[in-house]
Amino acid sequence: MKSAVILFPGSNRDRDMIKALEQISGQPVATVWHTETELPEADLYVLPGGFSYGDYLRSGAIAARSHIMPALKTAADQGRHVLGVCNGFQMLTEAGLLPGALMRNASLHFVCKEVMLETTSTNSAFTSHMEKGKVWRCPVAHHDGNYFADAETLKELEDEGRVAFRYADGTNPNGSINNIAGITSAKGNVLGMMPHPENLIEDLHGGVEGRALFESVMQNLAA
Repeated sequence: MKSAVILFPGSNRDRDMIKALEQISGQPVATVWHTETELPEADLYVLPGGFSYGDYLRSGAIAARSHIMPALKTAADQGRHVLGVCNGFQMLTEAGLLPGALMRNASLHFVCKEVMLETTSTNSAFTSHMEKGKVWRCPVAHHDGNYFADAETLKELEDEGRVAFRYADGTNPNGSINNIAGITSAKGNVLGMMPHPENLIEDLHGGVEGRALFESVMQNLAA
């Protein structure tokens, strides 16, 4: 699996993501600075976590208007796989690649801890090889992770099985509506999620639960 990570001023989980992708895929990962206008050939494009542009205006709002974003939209429209984690999820909603918005945590405090996630849909390339209904551990670290969408959009997401992950066992850290932790696009090739699976991919991290998501993409590409 060829992958590329897009970098922005303020990214701080980019190296974590690059390391995870290299370990799981066994291939070097390309990096793309946000001022570029073209993407390298890849199977998976990733918007990493962090605080792009210091979260000024709204989290992800400035990054969503970077020079590289039109190329990313084109790649998504062509069916390429796109993953946005934490700040990357915020960018995807701000850029219109995913619906809804990420608001301030209900507590109005930054949260950094481990939560439990339930894989609630296997309708996407990111989850099709994961076990539906399985509850697994994953770390979070965010201030603006409170997912919200209007009633019509929320019904569409639920009816179409586009809610990929929910916070489980009462561990919702931000007040997200319907305990939503991650959603996919209508085609299932774009995934945005607040938790950080890239930080739980080897035993030295305390577990390998995060590997399943990346391995699912790889298995779909190999099929």
